[in-house]
Parts: sequence; C-alpha cells; structure tokens
Amino acid sequence: MGDLVTALEIARAIQKDIPKRGRPTDKPSAPETDQVLPASLFTGTRGYLEKIAFQVNGCYEQGWFDACAVMMRRLLETLIIEAFEHHGITHKIKNGNDDFVYLSDLIGATLAEKPWNLSRNAKRALPKLKEIGDQSAHSRRFIAHRSDIERVRGPMRTVTQELLIIANLA
Repeated sequence: MGDLVTALEIARAIQKDIPKRGRPTDKPSAPETDQVLPASLFTGTRGYLEKIAFQVNGCYEQGWFDACAVMMRRLLETLIIEAFEHHGITHKIKNGNDDFVYLSDLIGATLAEKPWNLSRNAKRALPKLKEIGDQSAHSRRFIAHRSDIERVRGPMRTVTQELLIIANLA
C-alpha cells in the first residue's frame, strides 16, 4: 500500500508541475546580451521602455528577426511620442480624433522639429528604421534575416539615444 501512495504522490506532483513547464513567466527576463541596443541606455528611464529594449535584444538573440524589427518599430514610435509629450506639443502628432498619427507622420513631425537639432545620421536613419519595421509587420512574404537587423543596429542606437535625450529620459 505504501508504494501505491508514494506513486500517487509522485503522479500528483508531476501533474501539478506540468502546466508550469514551458510556460513563460509574466515577468520577462533580461536577454543575455545587448546585441542590438545597450540596456544601459534604458536603465532608469521607464519600465516599459526597458522591457521593449529587452524584447528587441531578446528577439535578436533567439533569431526572431521579424519580431525584433517590429519591436524596434514600436520602440521608435514610443520614443517619438515621449519626446513630443516631454515638450508639451503632442497636438502636433495627433489627428482630429485626438489619436496619435501613424509612424510616417510621426517621423515627418520629428524631422520638422528644428529646435531638437537631430543629427544628420538620425535624420537619415528614421525612414530606414521605419522601412524594416513595416516590412516585418505588414509584408506577407518578407522574412527578416540577421543581416537586415545588423544593417540598422547602429542607426537604431543613434536614433534611440537622441530621442531619449530629447525626451529628457537619458
């Protein structure tokens, strides 16, 4: 009888443990490396910015290059909005329904903000970053490769750092 009880206890423990295995936690872990964006740029900014940057790097580490490009696009949109919010000029990036405009218009408005004095490299990078993010998010037949992300890593770092400074988050 003792062996049966022990076997049942082991079976219950296994059943209890099975749903936990392979299921991610609610709190994402930090990626092992900063191959796309240095985590130090985002540490102490806002929790959601840190998590998006983690996801950019984590997706790259895992070889999920379309997901990486989409998260880069999301980070770009978020940082542009943060910059406009910090300067109290969100009306410049909202439509008639008080919704934020699409990324192409966000980029146009960002480039039009002469007082921000974006670098030449950042100005050139914004459309390229949008393009890779758009292709990964919207093109049915486009599959991003490591080389696609590697091509925009430097420009992404430049743009994110400049926008963090403009938004007074760095």
